[in-house]
Amino acid sequence: MSTPPLASGHEGPHALRPLLDTVLEALDTGARARGGPLPAGGPEAVAARIRKAVGDVLPDRGDPHAVRTLVHAFAETAADPAHPLCAAHLHCPPFAVAAAADLAACALNPSMDSWDQAPGASELERLVAGALAREIHATGTPDALVTTGGTESNQLALLLAREAHGGSVRLVCGANAHHSLPRAAWLLGLPDPVVVPAPGGTLDPRALDDALTRLSGPLLVAATAGTTDAGLIDPLPEIAAHCAAHGARLHVDAAYGGGLLFSDRHRTRLTGLDAADTVTLDLHKLGWQPVAAGLLAVRDGRDLTALRQRADYLNADDDTDAGLPDLLGRSLRTTRRPDVLKIAVTLKTLGRGGLGALVDQVCAHAQQFAALVDEHPAFELHAPPVISTVLFRPTDATDPTVAAVRRALLTDGSAVLGRARLDGRLWLKATLLNPATGPDDLAALLHLAAASRATLVEGHTPR
Repeated sequence: MSTPPLASGHEGPHALRPLLDTVLEALDTGARARGGPLPAGGPEAVAARIRKAVGDVLPDRGDPHAVRTLVHAFAETAADPAHPLCAAHLHCPPFAVAAAADLAACALNPSMDSWDQAPGASELERLVAGALAREIHATGTPDALVTTGGTESNQLALLLAREAHGGSVRLVCGANAHHSLPRAAWLLGLPDPVVVPAPGGTLDPRALDDALTRLSGPLLVAATAGTTDAGLIDPLPEIAAHCAAHGARLHVDAAYGGGLLFSDRHRTRLTGLDAADTVTLDLHKLGWQPVAAGLLAVRDGRDLTALRQRADYLNADDDTDAGLPDLLGRSLRTTRRPDVLKIAVTLKTLGRGGLGALVDQVCAHAQQFAALVDEHPAFELHAPPVISTVLFRPTDATDPTVAAVRRALLTDGSAVLGRARLDGRLWLKATLLNPATGPDDLAALLHLAAASRATLVEGHTPR
């Protein structure tokens, strides 16, 4: 058997070109076979299609058509975030330009753990991370690390807080905080978090002040800018003021809402963010990047010295002294891919104005969808959207009915809606991240939910 062609090197582009044609054709035929935002039939039907396509996972003889077969099956059984009726999660449709840039990262395969494996990529990461950190913290010595997303960023924030306080800190967070924060406290061996009430879905500043008054020792307050349930933003200026008054460190999980920074119209909703010591930001949400594209920004770059490690084969002292950049302290991971390339290409291609316009667009879509819900006699709107998430439910429906409506849509593959529990009730959740969504798509999404509810409860489909 001859050696398979490599993706990089002089012959790499020539080897990739016909394979790209095959992949793009299989993506197209797979999407056409799927026909909607989600494959129909539910988990068992999808699993059966994948099993049939894969056959023997490791056959004695290779299959030259494996790329076409498996990519087709992958596309046919995918949840397509670019479909306007796929609106369940913070799962964005990535820009084509970002996906194209990511191909170059895959082909060249830099590893971001030593300069000699990623010479240009290391400088690109430094430039982009610094620029994005300065979007949040305009003064001081801000910096940022590239992460796999909000979970890793939140864990790093707790780690840096622990080290800044000499090895011990207690997390204080709202009942609305992302699950990764208490889990990070557990992973790091920290005390059980103090959970502050979040009536209406946002952290109560007065309850936070009471908690900080009665607690002693080093404290880290975690606020949220863009909750996963409803896209709500905690009152950051009041929270920051309480942290300053009590000497507590502040972290803001802005994995979702951080994208508002690009918008002149909406960035004021993040007033107070610059007071945070650390900030989580995900560009695979309101940044339209392929997963993963997370960051942790720090107000004081000196905090990152806690991550420094020495491994002679990666960052020997004499190499560092001779001027080779030390990358090992830029992550808790060792081998990691250059996710910064797709981010850099996107920022450069669209600019602040282009990204801001798209943020404005999806926020406007949410307002439009909320208006449709509010005007529809068969639905109840939870509240006007803050970012691009809309919670709604069939009028007078029970929670089991709300859950069944969602599952019915998933099973027939017609629409993908999420779920959220707020105010003691279950809600359908539409997270609108697709800038190409139009008014007819929003109307269709609501009609499908109404039809599903009618079928389940009344036994007929409305006209």
